Amino acid sequence: AFTLADADLIALPSGGLYWPAQSTLCVSDLHLGKSGRMARRGGTLLPPYEVRATLEKLDADIEATRPARVICLGDSFDDLTAVGELEDHARLWLARLMAGRDWVWIEGNHDAGPVEIGGTHRADLRLGPLTFRHIATPARGEISGHYHPKARLGGTARPCFLLDADRLILPAYGHYTGGLRCEDPALQALMHPK
Repeated sequence: AFTLADADLIALPSGGLYWPAQSTLCVSDLHLGKSGRMARRGGTLLPPYEVRATLEKLDADIEATRPARVICLGDSFDDLTAVGELEDHARLWLARLMAGRDWVWIEGNHDAGPVEIGGTHRADLRLGPLTFRHIATPARGEISGHYHPKARLGGTARPCFLLDADRLILPAYGHYTGGLRCEDPALQALMHPK
């Protein structure tokens, strides 16, 4: 648990973020369909399990937090073709997770928001003292993703949250997502000590 811009937030072990006062679950960089995109483009062939693994994790976080609102901070799909390639069971699973919730898709650099599967589609979202967007800017009370931050612990790189006095950068939520070391100059230029 921590506070950002007077909002009390909870970083979940999954890489999700929960805001109890707003009954809001926030996740970033699901990258659903990455294995399919890589196969389509002649890249490395990966087992096509990342959609199931990511939806299982999201299902568990929704079950645990029971949010009224879910915000996906961009790059929810690895590209817009991946939305159309969702298998029926995954499409139905996602529809079940979305049912009865305010579901917000923030535009990412990989996708402009999967418009044909419902929810609200936004470039960013201001909610109370917080602004939700895909790529960080110099703004107070900002929650973003995009960079997939990772920290080395015990010789292993693990996804991490990056927090300073003004902003929070969430780790990638999806499987098959790489990461950027939290010491990388791109992240260091964004983050400032508390």
